[in-house]
Amino acid sequence: MTHEDSGSNAAPAFDPDSPEEQPGGALEAMIGRIEGEMAELQFPRFSKDDALALGLQLVEMGKEGNLPIAIDIIKGDQVLFHVALEGATPDNEGWVRAKQRTAARYEEPSLLVGLRGRLGGGRIEDNAWFDQSTYAAHGGAFPVYVRGVGAVAVVTVSGLPQVADHDLVVQALREIHRSMRLG
Repeated sequence: MTHEDSGSNAAPAFDPDSPEEQPGGALEAMIGRIEGEMAELQFPRFSKDDALALGLQLVEMGKEGNLPIAIDIIKGDQVLFHVALEGATPDNEGWVRAKQRTAARYEEPSLLVGLRGRLGGGRIEDNAWFDQSTYAAHGGAFPVYVRGVGAVAVVTVSGLPQVADHDLVVQALREIHRSMRLG
């Protein structure tokens, strides 16, 4: 899977799943990249039909890549879209809910919450106040932002490494955003 911004960032990529020492500046660069995605992906609206289009876009991308993912879109307590593709497991459902709760609580992508928690050298999960039975600061949940309103929904993917989950959601959001601008 390619990421549209992959060539524009000179800093080495940060891998939140790696136990190895990370390249200097990589964490800050990744945080900046995600903040840029949040600024870029401001929608004029987000209806139930838009949620369906986004969900179907993710299904198409998942099927094309033979990806073992669960896909979920919520607006408040209402499920607007939910599907598990071939290879997804019941564990993905728990991850979807935990990442989704994190993105909804902080109104930021779940990956960004986890990365910001590392800025001081630790992890957000190391804090006693962060309830890991309820929340997961792992990539894959991204709020849907409506310009002038803020976060109105959350789209979540689970089943891949966390950065790949995040990037898949961003790619689908970009496609839907592009179609709204052209439509």
